[in-house]
Amino acid sequence: MPRGLRVSGPVLLGIRHHGPGSARAVRAALEQCRPAALLVEGPPEADAVVHLADEEGMRPPVALLAHAADDPGRAAFWPLAEFSPEWVAIRWALAHGVPVRFIDLPAAHTLALGPEDEAPADPLAALAAAAGHDDPELWWEDAVEHRRGADDALASFAAVADAMAELRSAFGDGPRRDLLREAHMRLRIRDARRRFGDGIAVVCGAWHVPALTAKRTVTADRQALKGLPKVKAELSWVPWTHRRLSRRSGYGAGIDAPGWYRHLFHAPDRPVERWLTEVARLLRAEDLPVSSAHVIEAVRLAGTLAALRGRPLAGLTETTDAVRAVMCDGSDVPLALVRDRLVVGNDLGEVPDTAPATPLQRDLARLQRSLRLKPEADARDWDFDLRKDTDAARSRLLHRLRLLGVGWGEPVRSRGGTGTFRESWRLAWEPELAVRVAEASAWGTTVPAAATARAEALAVGSAGLADVTALAEHCLLAGLPGALPAVMRVLADRAALDTDVVHLAEALPALVRSVRYGDVRRTDTTALREVAEGLAERVFVGLPVACAGLDADAAAAMRGLVDEVHQAVGLLDPEPPPGTGLRHRWAAVLGVLAGRDGLPGAIRGRAARLLLDGGLLPGERAARLMGLALSAGTAPAEAAAWIEGFLGGGSGGALLVHDERLLALVDDWLTGVPAGTFTGVLPLLRRTFSAFDHGTRRALGEQVRRGGAAGTAPGSREHGTCLDEERAAAVLPTMHLLLGITGGDRR
Repeated sequence: MPRGLRVSGPVLLGIRHHGPGSARAVRAALEQCRPAALLVEGPPEADAVVHLADEEGMRPPVALLAHAADDPGRAAFWPLAEFSPEWVAIRWALAHGVPVRFIDLPAAHTLALGPEDEAPADPLAALAAAAGHDDPELWWEDAVEHRRGADDALASFAAVADAMAELRSAFGDGPRRDLLREAHMRLRIRDARRRFGDGIAVVCGAWHVPALTAKRTVTADRQALKGLPKVKAELSWVPWTHRRLSRRSGYGAGIDAPGWYRHLFHAPDRPVERWLTEVARLLRAEDLPVSSAHVIEAVRLAGTLAALRGRPLAGLTETTDAVRAVMCDGSDVPLALVRDRLVVGNDLGEVPDTAPATPLQRDLARLQRSLRLKPEADARDWDFDLRKDTDAARSRLLHRLRLLGVGWGEPVRSRGGTGTFRESWRLAWEPELAVRVAEASAWGTTVPAAATARAEALAVGSAGLADVTALAEHCLLAGLPGALPAVMRVLADRAALDTDVVHLAEALPALVRSVRYGDVRRTDTTALREVAEGLAERVFVGLPVACAGLDADAAAAMRGLVDEVHQAVGLLDPEPPPGTGLRHRWAAVLGVLAGRDGLPGAIRGRAARLLLDGGLLPGERAARLMGLALSAGTAPAEAAAWIEGFLGGGSGGALLVHDERLLALVDDWLTGVPAGTFTGVLPLLRRTFSAFDHGTRRALGEQVRRGGAAGTAPGSREHGTCLDEERAAAVLPTMHLLLGITGGDRR
């Protein structure tokens, strides 16, 4: 027996994590040696749940999740795919009635030790360099993953063990964490030999094999592990995804192409031909013209590239180059689809209901089934009609999870309109969300109870008034009436104590939206409405003073707040009796803002525009305000700011198109700006007019060219009525050349 493979009997199978070639070799070696017990690199706490790997509801990729009982955010994963050697070995052992034990450092120590301070060695890179390869991934594919079948299944493991021994003698034993892990593995191997005899097999990372064959005393290994920090750890199975297999987690394993490796593991023969057929099927499903001839040519090209590069078989690099050249016409755009869907893949594993889970996790799984919201690895858009009970319940669940820090779904702009009865979400389940659910378990055993407790805690710890109003809005969206009394008490206290008008104005829109959403979701919002109305009155009183003395940036921010308060008042008091209500008092505030000298031009212009749009400012009065703002005594920069405030928004251009008096005022002021100051106001004007759509800008240009504003305001004049024929004639020779007109055709 070659050195480095056995420890007086046990068979050590050094593998590469998630390597399909290693997985096939492990299965063949187990069939050959038929061990009495199987030892696997992994946390020993998993011994209690390893039997679940053989249950019908378990479908990889999955992961062992360990987290600290008192701090669920401190967690580690040990992911396994169907082509992972450890998974293949575990499944083989369970199918043959062979006991399985995990031998790595316990998760209780791993979580307490925290992240590694020293990077582990990269044996692949060293071996590839020794073999004359500069790419360790390509070398491993050629040396291991493309090998199929051997007379002695154990021979390749003996060769790998010898190579690792040489590497460790040259590069050292690696970081302290590895030494601790290997000491624990040796102790577990000794325990297994006492119980099962020498007929055991050990599946571990190839790097560890030399350390497990080294002669170390029990006393030395126990001394190395003495005094290690420890926490209480809880362990369970969770779904994993192919995309996450390429990330470092648990023991730090990672691969770049899990979909490709899965294909290599399952392909019985002709892996290149089968792979390119799958690529063609995917591209045809996306309406790309890919035929059987493309597949044949791609196979030939991939084989030719492999021969030119000295590879025994075309690998992922050759097949990718062939797909780009033959099937994608040299474009990387469809190639990106191939990489996303096939090379990486979008598989999301499943875990049986019998797997250990917290009560909150079980409640979430129950809600996912009842609401038909199945977790998926790919992002998927959903549209909810809140008038339907199922959709409303789905919306509440997603909002509650966001409140708990479980970002399964993100709200997106609705594709079907902006009505309050519609919500749009983008859902994508990431494995890390299992940790977030475990963390949220501290707040309760069900999703509603946990979200309620979390909202109450956030209300007490919130920093400002805007935070509390946003939380109140979130509670309504999440359907948490139990949390609202506590949130409302904090909100009322903060609103009474806060004297900053900016803070009050920032808080009002969210509070009013909460009242509106409460109406849509049939929630009692009487208390919210009372607080919102009181907040609005305080904004009305303090806003004119708060707008004085602002610089350009502060004025732009305050103008945005004025817009938000205006919309909030419209929602809070939609149809008041004439001369009464919040709208009437708000109109009076806007009148003060529009007419008070000394306020920033952007705010005065915006207030005038809001009054005009609401039918509360006659056209003559609007023209007078504009005339004063654009008079010769006003600084050009301040006048330009007034125009930006007045015309800001998508409908500002339409206002000028249909009101020639206002257009004439703007045109006369603009043509009269001195050349020395025009450059200074140009960025502001460009920002204002560039917001208009193309049709509006064209209509304005046509009106100015025709002189459509003539005679509608004092000082107005006609434009574009005089033509300088001499200057126009200078353009004609160039136009003739461009149009191909020669000789007598020139007219």
